[in-house]
Amino acid sequence: MEKLCTILILLISFSVSGLVVTTIAQPVNGEGPEAVEQWFKDLPNAKEKTTKLHFYFHDIVAGDNPSAVTVARPNSTVVYPTNFGLVRVMDNQLTVGPEPDSKIIGRAQGIYASASMEEFGLLMTLNYVFTDGKYNGSTLTIVGHNPILNEYREMPIVGGSGVFRLARGVATAQTVWFNLTSQDAIVEYDVIVLHYDF
Repeated sequence: MEKLCTILILLISFSVSGLVVTTIAQPVNGEGPEAVEQWFKDLPNAKEKTTKLHFYFHDIVAGDNPSAVTVARPNSTVVYPTNFGLVRVMDNQLTVGPEPDSKIIGRAQGIYASASMEEFGLLMTLNYVFTDGKYNGSTLTIVGHNPILNEYREMPIVGGSGVFRLARGVATAQTVWFNLTSQDAIVEYDVIVLHYDF
């Protein structure tokens, strides 16, 4: 209660002194509730479009600047050979090529968890957040099973935003490099997505 009172007093004093700055985001490029409502009204006139994307996902767990950090792990008295219960949060680079210094086109932001006691299988819940090119500001959402030892893994695209509103499709992953000691990995993704074109 004391902290709440302190916060209220600070807010009131900042407001009175004119130091509070209010930022209201303005809709840009068809964002905002009115633009989304209009998009749905226009949807019957839209054509379905297939888009293919290809990029590399850099999962960096070790070192001074990891892009994936462990936020939960199982009780140390229970040992699972598959790391069952391990949970990581990621903000991984998506690049044009497999090289770490390749052009960045977006980020893979989300969570992956070791969700199998019998195989090395991850539950992937993430967004591909595109930050460059014609898909800049758009996202694709993945929720699926990733059996990481398989050569190819297929995960469903269950939605998106921006250009990819109401998207659905498939993301196919193939590991191109993995360091067993650091657990760093580079994964190649081929994505096929259905979305609407006006």
